Amino acid sequence: MGALLMLFALMMLPGAAFAYYFQTGDLDAMLQSAFVTFTVGSLMFFSFSRQDQNIRKREGYLIVSTSWFLMSIFGMMPYLLSDLGLDISDAIFETISGLTTTGATILTDIEATPKGLLYWRSMTQWIGGLGIIVLTVAIFPLLGIGGIELFVAEVPGPSSDKLHPRIQETAKRLWLIYIGLTILVGLLYFFQGMSIYDAFNHALTTAATGGFSTKNESFAAFSSAGIQYTAIFFMFVFGTNFTVIYFSLTGKFSKVWKSDEFKAYGIVVLFMAIILSGPVIYYAGEGVEKGIRDALFQVVSLITTTGYVTTDYTAFHDGLTLLFFMFLFFGASAGSTSGGIKFIRHLVFFKNSFLEFKRIVHPRAVVPLKINGERVTGKIITHIMNFLLIYLMIFTIGSVIVALLGYDIITSFGAVASALGNVGPAIGRVGPMDNFAFFDPFTKMFLSFLMLLGRLELFTILVLFTPYFWRAN
Repeated sequence: MGALLMLFALMMLPGAAFAYYFQTGDLDAMLQSAFVTFTVGSLMFFSFSRQDQNIRKREGYLIVSTSWFLMSIFGMMPYLLSDLGLDISDAIFETISGLTTTGATILTDIEATPKGLLYWRSMTQWIGGLGIIVLTVAIFPLLGIGGIELFVAEVPGPSSDKLHPRIQETAKRLWLIYIGLTILVGLLYFFQGMSIYDAFNHALTTAATGGFSTKNESFAAFSSAGIQYTAIFFMFVFGTNFTVIYFSLTGKFSKVWKSDEFKAYGIVVLFMAIILSGPVIYYAGEGVEKGIRDALFQVVSLITTTGYVTTDYTAFHDGLTLLFFMFLFFGASAGSTSGGIKFIRHLVFFKNSFLEFKRIVHPRAVVPLKINGERVTGKIITHIMNFLLIYLMIFTIGSVIVALLGYDIITSFGAVASALGNVGPAIGRVGPMDNFAFFDPFTKMFLSFLMLLGRLELFTILVLFTPYFWRAN
């Protein structure tokens, strides 16, 4: 955790450079935050570096959960030390929203926010996109620390594919792909008309499928069709399992098309974009190309839990609003930077439900469930069913809690679905053109906790609240 905080501090420093260049008054806040974070991280690391470094499963879950808590605490320092006037609940909300790539914000005027802080807001999303734990898995061997249990806890989805048999090599290749694609999308944004600063920030949040924009109107502020189509393409790419991306880059296309999840992901995105294009063209009253682009943009943005917007999808029709709301429960691919439930879980659920009818008709038949041509074990099926049930329970209970705190039911549904799915925009008073500033401090903290639950896919945090976790072996 000390090593994590040291890295975290180093990633704050470019924010100080932006603050100095633009003279936006947040230079001291960035430098002081980086200094305090690095100092605490150094003390932690060097004080305990000679202790037992054998990380088992329980230690892995505890380190990941505690590390995210520490990053949230130290990550909020630039906001508190700046002149924005944010209280602790605001700063915690903004930091956790960034780290969990949720995209929800309490900033009412983003364009008036100091440039160094906007960079930090974007960078926290980029850090959380693939998980800073995975980054340290790649470099922990240099520190004499193993990393397999950290990787499992950080990426707890049902996909067990690995790019390389050694976990450190896997993490390195993931980050090489992540960094390379981030640079590529940033250059494309720049060459198509964004300023260097805007292109840099939007590259970070596109790669993270975080959706935080430096503009109050999000991507609606960029009228260029080329910029918006670039965002659509890369949101889809970063919502793809990184194993599939790796196979694509290495020319192993047969393995790409073998992925049932990727095929389902692509088909659903294309189908929903086609279905919604007509209504969006009709209700928006714009040209055919613009309507198709807006429909495709919003479908990809919400399904991948990115959260960018080009139009207010809640202003068209109640039926369309409900349909867009349902996208908050999709999530893209496991092993991607997106949040949400993930397509692989939906795929297993629907395939297993369909096969159950066959088992009813033929009770003695052995009807295995297969994904990618391989049999899915009963243990994995049970795990996924439990995840879906717990996810639904948390959404329901969370919505009731927010409603009891005094907010209307539509806003409560939207806020909880957005936080738990790490999306950002939703429905009600947290629609695509709104923000979360109006919530009271307790609700902001509660939604922040839901963001962490969703980002670490429930079990990594919930297991800490069970008596079995703390019992001695």
